[in-house]
Amino acid sequence: MELDKMLFNIPAEKHSVKEITNILKAHPEIYFVSLVGLDIGGHDTDEKIPVDLFIEDMEKYLSQGVQTDGSSVVLPKIAALNNAKVDIIPDVNINWYVDYNFYHLDKKTGMPVGTLRIPSFLIHNDTAEVGSRVILRDAVNTFKKEILELLKQNPYVFEYLPLDSVDEIDEILLTAATELEFWVKTPDDKADREQLSTSQVLKEQYWKRTIGPVRTALEKSLLLLDKYGFEVEMGHKEVGGVKAKLGSSGEFDHVMEQLEIDWKYSSALQAADNENQVKYVVRDIFRLYGLEVTFMAKPIDGVAGSGEHTHMGVAARLKNGKIINLFAPLDMQQDFMSPIGFGGLMGILKNYEIINPFVTSSNDALNRLKPGFEAPICIVTSLGHTAKNPSRNRTVLIGLVRDEKNPLSTRFELRAPNPKSNTYLVLASGFMTMLDGIKEVLLAGKTPKELEKAISKEHDEEAFYLEKERVYRSEKDVFEDYTKEERNKYFGKAPATVWENICAFDQYPDKLKVLMRNGVMTPLSLESYKEATIAQWATELHNRIILNTMELVRECKKCHSPEDSTDLDDKNWQEIQLMRTYLAKDSIREKSLLTRIKNALDEGDYQLASDLQLEMQEKEQALIDAYITYKKNLF
Repeated sequence: MELDKMLFNIPAEKHSVKEITNILKAHPEIYFVSLVGLDIGGHDTDEKIPVDLFIEDMEKYLSQGVQTDGSSVVLPKIAALNNAKVDIIPDVNINWYVDYNFYHLDKKTGMPVGTLRIPSFLIHNDTAEVGSRVILRDAVNTFKKEILELLKQNPYVFEYLPLDSVDEIDEILLTAATELEFWVKTPDDKADREQLSTSQVLKEQYWKRTIGPVRTALEKSLLLLDKYGFEVEMGHKEVGGVKAKLGSSGEFDHVMEQLEIDWKYSSALQAADNENQVKYVVRDIFRLYGLEVTFMAKPIDGVAGSGEHTHMGVAARLKNGKIINLFAPLDMQQDFMSPIGFGGLMGILKNYEIINPFVTSSNDALNRLKPGFEAPICIVTSLGHTAKNPSRNRTVLIGLVRDEKNPLSTRFELRAPNPKSNTYLVLASGFMTMLDGIKEVLLAGKTPKELEKAISKEHDEEAFYLEKERVYRSEKDVFEDYTKEERNKYFGKAPATVWENICAFDQYPDKLKVLMRNGVMTPLSLESYKEATIAQWATELHNRIILNTMELVRECKKCHSPEDSTDLDDKNWQEIQLMRTYLAKDSIREKSLLTRIKNALDEGDYQLASDLQLEMQEKEQALIDAYITYKKNLF
């Protein structure tokens, strides 16, 4: 492929009808145009329009978009079978990207056939803008407008910033970036969990040199992503994986490795759009080399999952063209952050219960967030030991990233998201809760030292804005230096199921109002998201997880015979058989645990189903451990 001749993006400043027409006509390898709308669940549309038709009616497409069947996208309570009119309207203020089909070559140019993907907004019944992109756009606009007003009303804050007044500011900039972790493997290969776990403990894979098709696919991906203008910063191996084997055919097989790719930050909405395109590119390139890619949070139980650490920052472009970081303090050696930075961090921490349903919305995501794998389950931050001695505590939920020599780098790193988190809603809820904290801080006229003291409060100590019974900052290892009981007491008990997590919308109505500020999230959009999340959880539990557990039970078969066994083998098997029966075998008088979960889901008793799901997970792990012990004693 001649990459230099291919079209990879059309930047926002070139979205006039004339410029788009000229660009598309100069690239005959672009066959289609696709309008990409995002529903409330984060799923994108892909309606292919022949490029000639798009060029012919471009003004109509750009202003009126195309229509889709709203009942086919995830918009419950909004678009139903009898009320399903949804239009997809292009966003002309954002970069557009070309998606290439490397299996379909244009005969004239020899290049892959391309589809111009245009990020778009969804409009229901001609009036109501709906979906994930709309929510993030409105969150960004609300933040920008209200932060300027807060700065005007509270000029004391300029004592701690490198400017004198709000009049110097031309524009507020909300920046974001994500770190994409993923697993790659050869098709049909099953994971050897013990081998993977041992390799992880020995750190045999982390930051190691890639080889074979993984190396080639990674390098090709990085080169291609740079052509898109994503400004890739790094690609490397993550902690999970085992060494590939060179087969008799001379090809590598049994590939199973975890990788990470990072690229430069962008504006909030552009960052979320970029992430979508990066995933498509990575998946397509690795498939060319016979490798499957999964963005699941926890594809292999007992081994490190895949996170997608999400970075968020707030800056200002001044009228003289200079950019300053509003989180960074005036004196980087004396203070951790400015009052705006402290307010943003405190806002996320105080309101995280209503952010978490967007961060962790699936069974797979909850499987990753368990102690022992650097999983950030506790609502707590780390600032660093001193302003001169920053730390990178990997056990906290959200950390402060800073470099005293580079104030522009000051930002927050939210460590809980995973590659399947809806980044649009994670960023929207993150910035809205930041705004809540910043507002309270500025209205109270708090200084950096006062705020550092407040965020460092002890349990049961009164403090400004934050809750008395919580601890919000720790420079310790959250998992090693606290017991489970202490973690629950100081940082709050983390939800263990999707149902427990989504119930936060009902349990914290005052915090939920923070997201509803200025209509960014409406009661209807929140109800739509809640219903979609519950439906996904219940369906997956009923139709997939229970079936997988039943398959596991069936695989735990008796393997010994009287002539080569001991009384210990008989005892071990009897215990296993009791576990198998309790989990999955019905009798006339008593239903198995799996049947009771299905019945609870069928009856809509989600609290009972959630409780039984936790019991199922506990019993399933006990069965796995017991069966491993049993097998190890057999010849």
